Amino acid sequence: MEKQKKRFEVSGKVIWGSSISLAVLASVPKLFDSFSTAGDIVINSSITLLFSVFIWYYNIYSLPKFSSQRNSKSLFNGKLLLSVLLGIVIMVILVIAHQELFEVSKMDAPIMFELRGLLINLIVYMFLHLLFQNYQTQQLGVELELTKAVNLGAQYELLKQQVNPHFLFNSLNTLKSMVDINDPMSSDFILKLSDFYRFTLESRKMDLIPLREELQILDSYVYLLKARFEDGFVLVNEVDPKQYDSAVPPFTLQLLIENCIKHNIVSLDKPLVIKLYSEGDFLVVENQIQLKRGALSTGVGLDNINQRFLHLIHKEIEIDKNETTFKIKIPMIYDYHNN
Repeated sequence: MEKQKKRFEVSGKVIWGSSISLAVLASVPKLFDSFSTAGDIVINSSITLLFSVFIWYYNIYSLPKFSSQRNSKSLFNGKLLLSVLLGIVIMVILVIAHQELFEVSKMDAPIMFELRGLLINLIVYMFLHLLFQNYQTQQLGVELELTKAVNLGAQYELLKQQVNPHFLFNSLNTLKSMVDINDPMSSDFILKLSDFYRFTLESRKMDLIPLREELQILDSYVYLLKARFEDGFVLVNEVDPKQYDSAVPPFTLQLLIENCIKHNIVSLDKPLVIKLYSEGDFLVVENQIQLKRGALSTGVGLDNINQRFLHLIHKEIEIDKNETTFKIKIPMIYDYHNN
């Protein structure tokens, strides 16, 4: 189940606690001023408190608008300037309001309040920005873990496809038929079946394997298919040997061929011919279209392969289809390592 994204929030305790602290700090100099009265201290503190609370909530309100882009590297931008200008206006309004409300004729010079407001504005803005950056970092970590979980799930699904129960069932049925008629190729069939599943177990944890190893796995797989379909299945390998040192995700070719067999007629009367060849930086798997009656394609197999390439090299497979042929082009990987 997909986790709901946690919203960025600032605790009310942080907002009011910091605002009260700033109000108290702003009043400390008044305590040492012999001309200051209790009323002066209250007025001074209340102006600072109200201004701090306003600045907190204004910056929180505008934060998603200027911090939604993760690639933004500028801490000081137009929104900060707007916040400063608005803060100056609000501070003037608060000072005038207190003068009118409390009928105070003597207060600190307006410039002192403005400087204090500017300092509070910068402190709140920078602190909030750091909180939001920490929030974004945590969200990236959550998304990374989710991506890893999805990738592990895809690998699990892939493994279930690799050790396909239907393929194993068909292979064992073929082996039984060969044994019943004392086919001399029974021993070779058992060895190829063993090789194929040994390759499956050895390669399941690898992200990439050399193409030459992938073709070795394919050789065992094709041998098992030939034993089942005989001349109804033909694989033509025309891959340039110079490409053998490139890499592909393990069992990519096996899954593509399995996909061809799943959707097309394979018989002695109508053999299924699949060609493998190089085309630039792509490895091409091509087959003529001879769809089975009622065959429906969900696209899950091809999407699984495409997601693996996107995850590993940020490239997609290409599909070229016309009325007679179906081609899958997979990008070759030359600079690779396994994690």
